[in-house]
Amino acid sequence: MNCPKCNAIQNDGNEICTDCGIVFAKYFKYNPQIESLAQPQEPLTHSNDSSVDILMIEDISLYERIKQRIFSVADNEDPISVVGRGLLLLGMSYLSFRLMTSTIASNYAGEIFLHTINLPFHEAGHVGFRLFGSFFASLGGTLGQLLMPAVLFYHFLLRANNPFGGAVCFWWFGENFIDMAPYINDARDGDLPLVGGNFGHSSPYGFHDWEYILNESSLLQYDKIIAKMSFMTGSIIMTLALIWGGILLYRQFKMVNN
Repeated sequence: MNCPKCNAIQNDGNEICTDCGIVFAKYFKYNPQIESLAQPQEPLTHSNDSSVDILMIEDISLYERIKQRIFSVADNEDPISVVGRGLLLLGMSYLSFRLMTSTIASNYAGEIFLHTINLPFHEAGHVGFRLFGSFFASLGGTLGQLLMPAVLFYHFLLRANNPFGGAVCFWWFGENFIDMAPYINDARDGDLPLVGGNFGHSSPYGFHDWEYILNESSLLQYDKIIAKMSFMTGSIIMTLALIWGGILLYRQFKMVNN
């Protein structure tokens, strides 16, 4: 059999993984959907269409593997780490409430500390995408601030096997959509202060990213609608991330108190 966590090959009688050290019985107790995958599968003989049966097995296996990746917890969770994650999730929930109940025009997202974290990635995106022309140089700011949480999401979920870290990065990815909404909403008005102390209405054409992006795309008249779509997208992603993080935290808490 293979270890359900690190996939290392094990002897059939092993009770503990020789590579990552998890206790199989304890791991399967809190991940019962995985235990069936670790058992040898009997060949199917009752179906007349073996190709359909094989396809169903592959689909179920993929589904279970995705569930394992997203909701897996370690069997040696540190209580202090679990408490820290709980406090982090509580802070994210409070900030989500404040962000999602504020208006786009209030620019609450642009006044909190996360905006100062997003801004360097936004500016770096302008530089990184400048090679693809002026349009992508302007769009690169938005792409840059979305790309960083996406890269970290990939790292935590698929490389570091840390689903809670993935949930936090997924939340940050959604927060960036809310962070972008006031800027999009300001495309025609040009009232928001920009980097360098300029304002959109008094800056050269192209200085205000979203005025340029939407005007060049013949969508400038829809700036308010697109801003609302960005705001709603961010709200949905953040809500899903909080639910995901809450499920993981509950399972980790159960593991610690077992």
